[in-house]
Amino acid sequence: MAIEQIKMPQLGESVTEGTISKWLVSVGDKVNKYDPLAEVMTDKVNAEVPSSFTGVIKELIAGEGDTLAVGEIICTIEIEGSNGGETPSSSGKQESVPEKTAAAAAQTDQGNRARYSPAVLKISQEHGIDLTQVSGTGAGGRITRKDLLKLIEAGTIPAAGQKVEAPVVPAAAPAAKEEVAQPVSSPAQAAPAVNIPVTAGDIEIPVTGIRKAIAANMLRSKHEAPHAWTMIEVDATNLVEYRNSLKDEFKKKEGFNLTFFAFFVKAVAQALKEFPQINSMWAGEKIIQKKDINISIAVATDDALYVPVIKNADEKTIKGIAREISELAVKVRTGKLRSEDMQGGTFTVNNTGSFGSVQSMGIINYPQAAILQVESIVKRPVVMNHGMIAVRDMVNLCMSLDHRVLDGLVCGRFLQRVKEILENTSKSTTSIY
Repeated sequence: MAIEQIKMPQLGESVTEGTISKWLVSVGDKVNKYDPLAEVMTDKVNAEVPSSFTGVIKELIAGEGDTLAVGEIICTIEIEGSNGGETPSSSGKQESVPEKTAAAAAQTDQGNRARYSPAVLKISQEHGIDLTQVSGTGAGGRITRKDLLKLIEAGTIPAAGQKVEAPVVPAAAPAAKEEVAQPVSSPAQAAPAVNIPVTAGDIEIPVTGIRKAIAANMLRSKHEAPHAWTMIEVDATNLVEYRNSLKDEFKKKEGFNLTFFAFFVKAVAQALKEFPQINSMWAGEKIIQKKDINISIAVATDDALYVPVIKNADEKTIKGIAREISELAVKVRTGKLRSEDMQGGTFTVNNTGSFGSVQSMGIINYPQAAILQVESIVKRPVVMNHGMIAVRDMVNLCMSLDHRVLDGLVCGRFLQRVKEILENTSKSTTSIY
């Protein structure tokens, strides 16, 4: 009998493992090549895993909620047209069914226990956990990252020779089907559940896979990156007048909006080119300064926040950036965002001003080194040169930075350059094409 294996795919750059959030098939189901088999959540993206074969589902190796390393088997498929004979691994020698079953179970259990994902190894090394003394809850007794985090939270880290069972936590409700999109990325595990009394009238809202990923990503960023904050005030009066003089004709001609946000993204991309240190990431023993300037932009839906990426933003015109902002926002809100739309970001710009915010402290989009919040443009009286007072269009730019990578001096100079670019934006100095 020809049996093929479906393995955990690598669904994004630097992704090392994925969690089965929902099976879309059952044992005995007939599937065609490219049919979706399961929904998988990684630290980069939520996606469906397609079948590589046409056939019948033979076995689901992993359960919902199990986290497996890239390349581990998640299920097997009996290929259509197989003759029902022996499996490739079978031999002419017959064993009794109980003996074969017991041997296979022992091999699976031993193999899964011996294979540790990079995340499990990292956590065990950081906290001095003896993995040989931990009983995992994953498929075949495999130790998962969740198992170790539960032990750490419970304060029951095993010493050598001390066997410890992973704490049992009630299973969460199955995750609803999510858009194929990336929330603010690279999550670690979120905090354990808290026992909060529920009284009459309270509403219990199940936590979806997307919301779990957002929570875990924010937790990882706050735990690993020492955040510092700085803010600069920008006089955007010339920018406002220039953009307002163009917006109606632009919309009529191009078919999409010329937003203020496009000007801010362009200014940031230009400043990043001049201050490449900002366009960096922490990598443990080294700092990686990225060559490409890929701007992640935050796009919100009713229940989640996603960060699609404008690739090589420094090479694009303001019109080109405005077009990408419009297209990416539509993709997010219609559930058509692809994993490749969200990969490769090196710096994030968040348009918090669209909600009327005038000052905020963003959480860094891990593993990037900084995020810039563009606040609302508001009219305020400002003391000008020679003591004159005038009503001006003012905006705050708020920057969160990873203090392992960046210091105040370079960030201050970077923000000064962004301010200079924006304050000198006008018809005579700036082309949108």
